[in-house]
Amino acid sequence: MNVQDQVNAYIASIPEPKRSELQELHHHIQQLRPGSKLWFLDGKNSEGKVISNPNIGYGQRTITYADGTSREFYRVGLSANTSGISVYIMG
Repeated sequence: MNVQDQVNAYIASIPEPKRSELQELHHHIQQLRPGSKLWFLDGKNSEGKVISNPNIGYGQRTITYADGTSREFYRVGLSANTSGISVYIMG
């Protein structure tokens, strides 16, 4: 399954009315940043254990850690949770 299919399946799994709201945010972000890298993080660690809510990410940035290592990550993220929808903006 490609990333867009994973995102679509994730959004479809969210109960209404949050599903429509998440879909609308997803649509607006893609319109504002066409061609941005799309990410989907399922919230599971390398052992398959759930450690966070799933996230949809947009764009790309390099995070550099204090020990000098770095990795690629998204710039903007969305995640549905029990109390609403979280929006993450990475500096």
